[in-house]
Amino acid sequence: MTVRVDRSFELSASPERVWDFIADPENRARAISVVQEYTVNDPEGRRVTWHVELPIPLVRKTVTVETEDITRTPPEYVEFVGKSKVLDVTGTHEIVEADGGTRLENRFVVDGKLPGVEKFFKRNLDGELRNLQRALERDLR
Repeated sequence: MTVRVDRSFELSASPERVWDFIADPENRARAISVVQEYTVNDPEGRRVTWHVELPIPLVRKTVTVETEDITRTPPEYVEFVGKSKVLDVTGTHEIVEADGGTRLENRFVVDGKLPGVEKFFKRNLDGELRNLQRALERDLR
């Protein structure tokens, strides 16, 4: 089963300022509650390993998710993929200029490889996007 979530939110900031935050994979990793730690694997910061703890019965240890930004179009678009034995994830962040500010359009697709993974993300992906929004708003202050 695949979980898909499309959410957007408005920010009182320039697209360039939003880009500065969202194009940094470390900022995105820090905002996700199940990412317990992460490691940047290259000087450009395009490849980051997430160490994820999922509170589901079949996953009793930290899961390593290898992520990579596959597309960066400054200052408007980032797409990343993440691969692991437990799940695959694709995420996009599109920055759109809007009435004196910016709208950040987010799309995520999670493909679980074990029972319970999709259910977890179906219940929690909205909350993770709210975490991202709060982290971005804090950074903009």
